[in-house]
Amino acid sequence: VQLQASGGGLVQPGDSLRLSCAASGRTFRDYDMAWFRQAPGKEREFVAAIRYSGGTTRYADSVKGRFTISRDNAKLTVYLQMNSLKPDDTAIYYCATTPRVALSALTLLPSYDYWGQGTLVTVSS
Repeated sequence: VQLQASGGGLVQPGDSLRLSCAASGRTFRDYDMAWFRQAPGKEREFVAAIRYSGGTTRYADSVKGRFTISRDNAKLTVYLQMNSLKPDDTAIYYCATTPRVALSALTLLPSYDYWGQGTLVTVSS
């Protein structure tokens, strides 16, 4: 499985941005998907995840109510809609995927086997 993230950029506080992650492979619809991020000098952290079916999502508390994860299995793509962006959201955003895992493991970094190259989001005035 290969993942290609895109959509990052420089935005001002309060702006919106949508990230995309295109996957290769016919097994995409059987894989759980997630977004993680890594800010300078910090560890990579969980942002959002979506079940293979799209029926279940999970969010980090810091983005709940502002970010929305979704997927289009026909297009082999997962999205992260980010609204009301804050300077603390500045980071490299990575998409990741793995075959179906337990719901309790959806938010855990070690659960994910495949990673994209990352896309930089900078929120600054």
